[in-house]
Amino acid sequence: MMTPAALLVFCSLLTRTLCVIAPQIPVDFKTGDKKVITGPFWHEVFTETYEEHEEDVSTTTSEPLPFFEDDASTNNVTAQLGSRVHLHCRVHDLGEKTISWVRRRGEELHLLSFGRHTYSADSRYSLAFEHPNDWRLLIQYVSERDEGFYECQISAHPPLVRRVHLTVVVPKVEIVDERGRPLQDKFYKEGSIIELRCVVSEVPQPTRQVNWKHGPRLLNYDTKRGGVSVKTEATSNGALSRLYIANANRNDSGNYSCSLADVATSAVTVHVLKGENPLAMQRGSAAMSHPSMLFFVCLLS
Repeated sequence: MMTPAALLVFCSLLTRTLCVIAPQIPVDFKTGDKKVITGPFWHEVFTETYEEHEEDVSTTTSEPLPFFEDDASTNNVTAQLGSRVHLHCRVHDLGEKTISWVRRRGEELHLLSFGRHTYSADSRYSLAFEHPNDWRLLIQYVSERDEGFYECQISAHPPLVRRVHLTVVVPKVEIVDERGRPLQDKFYKEGSIIELRCVVSEVPQPTRQVNWKHGPRLLNYDTKRGGVSVKTEATSNGALSRLYIANANRNDSGNYSCSLADVATSAVTVHVLKGENPLAMQRGSAAMSHPSMLFFVCLLS
């Protein structure tokens, strides 16, 4: 049995022996190095444990960040007055994040939707999600006050923002003569063919939805009178529509209007004459509408 003094000497000798025979970890050893370290068993165990720990760190992956699919070319959207429009926001890798739409007016932000819920007091706004990843904002019956900036935001840190600018176009509708000049009055001889031309412009997409009316009566599909036809062709920025009424009579006189849905309209007064010269009346009407002629007539009276 060892005395305390002998046990102390033995432990000291054992410690010195281990320090001599155990290889040292190289000074330039770095995490992930594939160097082979030879040595006693306990050193191999230490090395394996060290590398295993580092492997756990390297294989730990963070959640992928969400990103917007839409490119800059879709940041500007044009809509026609009175139409419905979708503002798109396609997001990948959303994970547990949340999408919200806000309306920006200067420095003010107005919340329109959060997640799949709509928070706007204006019922024309709603969130219309489309599978698999399009968080669309739907605006119905677009008005001029809807023009401006909208933001699709992802609840990341910091928030990710896609900004969309909406432009609202107000269509232009005019009833014109053969030279393309706006008309207020048109004269026809009884028994002739009434022909009116309506030009629709400032429309984002070509359209054929042009309606003709005689007073309150819709003429596009009129079968009661007979001899009425409407021909509409789409143009690059709108439409050109023609109204034909065969065998004109006094009952065909009155107000005629051309309209694009309920958005824009133009009107002309048609006069069907019996015996009078329509061309002379047309010129007379044009002369009377000229400011200098009106001044001359006032002097004579």
